[in-house]
Amino acid sequence: MDKPPEVRFAGVSLDCADPDELAAFYIGLLGGRLLRRDEDSAGVQVPGLLMVMQRVADYRKPVWPGASIVHLDLTAGDSLAEAEQRALALGATAAEHQPDERWRVLLDPAGHPFCITTVAPPPEVLRSTFGF
Repeated sequence: MDKPPEVRFAGVSLDCADPDELAAFYIGLLGGRLLRRDEDSAGVQVPGLLMVMQRVADYRKPVWPGASIVHLDLTAGDSLAEAEQRALALGATAAEHQPDERWRVLLDPAGHPFCITTVAPPPEVLRSTFGF
């Protein structure tokens, strides 16, 4: 039997109106560096992930909750409030609906929801359990 072609996770692409603004937001929030940019996109390497911000004509922000969308879950270590304040200072907004006090649902400058929590497993557990 032939081995199927290898398919691996390469990164996350986020549609937006302004790739430079969104790239700056995630570099400020997560650290990392700008890998490339052109008029319609920006590639950002953040710890553990490649993100690509893509300009979309007539971009409309997602609606959360209620739309079928993918969102990012981020860990804040021990300080949820500090991480939330940092994200807000960088241009995020708090979502109206906050379903669980252990999480903060925020919207990035392009309107994509992302969650910050302190209940994520520590990196050594992820490595031993999932191999990353």
